[in-house]
Amino acid sequence: MDSTDHKKFLIGNYASPALEIIRGEGARLWDSQEKEFLDFTSGIAVTNIGHCHPHWTEKISKQAEMIVHCSNLFSIPEQVRLAQRLVSEIGAGKMLFCNSGAEANEGLIKFARLASETPDFQGKSKILAAENAFHGRTMGALSATASPKYRKGFEPLLDGFEFAPLNDLEAWDRKLDDQTIAVLIESIQGEGGIHEAKDDFLQGLEKLCREKNALLMIDEVQSGIGRTGDFLAFQQSGISPDAVALAKGLGGGFPIGAFWISEQWTGVFKPGSHGTTFGGSPLACAAAHAVLDVIENEGLIAAAREKGHVLGTGLSRLVQSFPEILEGVRGRGLMLALALKEDPSEVIGSMRENGLLVVAAAGNVIRFLPPLNVDDDAIEKALKITEDALVSFQTKHKE
Repeated sequence: MDSTDHKKFLIGNYASPALEIIRGEGARLWDSQEKEFLDFTSGIAVTNIGHCHPHWTEKISKQAEMIVHCSNLFSIPEQVRLAQRLVSEIGAGKMLFCNSGAEANEGLIKFARLASETPDFQGKSKILAAENAFHGRTMGALSATASPKYRKGFEPLLDGFEFAPLNDLEAWDRKLDDQTIAVLIESIQGEGGIHEAKDDFLQGLEKLCREKNALLMIDEVQSGIGRTGDFLAFQQSGISPDAVALAKGLGGGFPIGAFWISEQWTGVFKPGSHGTTFGGSPLACAAAHAVLDVIENEGLIAAAREKGHVLGTGLSRLVQSFPEILEGVRGRGLMLALALKEDPSEVIGSMRENGLLVVAAAGNVIRFLPPLNVDDDAIEKALKITEDALVSFQTKHKE
């Protein structure tokens, strides 16, 4: 591809792209040279129902003919109905819509700050988050992200954040003090390398929050909307959080984020305390409705469990076949990681050359994030391409 114009007109905050993608269908993408790829990135857990699903394209096309944007100064029927559907999945409470995962997590941070002004929490201000987490690149979300590689160049960030190791309940107990207003945690760390918050850890953390009068806020931006085999990944543990952030898979490729606040705390936000120009637009909500329709009508939450088992079993076989290269498989449903013993860039490049797109994560990890309706043939082909890439890597590095 000719990257001259790309470099000339776009700010270089991303590495130089290897491909120029022009269209997609289901679990497949095509570049400008008409080369076909299996897409096991799903736009980083966004296109959970695949690219250009017929129901999705029909719904947003019809909505675009009616009305695309309307100010939140007015009631938007599709937004109200979407809030109803999400509340029925999450629990009694209310929704606020935005445009991205970072904005959703900013909303949770603002929720905690507003709650600190109430009699229940007066004087508390600290938010406790997990080491190795990623909550977004805006200044508030970045302040809740401990990793130096994301924070570099943007400090000083917001005060009032501390960090503890994932799944170390004793460490959280020590740091959860009388100044702590809230805990913010991913149920599965995505960018951090697909590390699950264990069920007993989440249950223990919920208990600590209740004992120490702190809010429990869950980031489901990457792990939500059916990807792990539950509508939201934390639901496997049976906990009841106070707030939840959503985005990515909710819009199926159209930008939308949201956060849910439990019924007990919905009065914290007052008129004028928060707002968004584009959040919850008619078109964004139509896209989200279409995603939820497809997930429900095609049984994709169960499919994520079933297909995840097939893919995970295949990846585990590769770990047994390549013990010198691979450390293991992590994750749940169709949010899976293959952990290598060294930098996976060369392996990822080889997979791309042979028609499979995957995405890296921290800790020498390759993420496998196919759409929830991926078929067995695509999984088997992806596993074969992965195996061939590992064979090539092993052969090259033995010479």
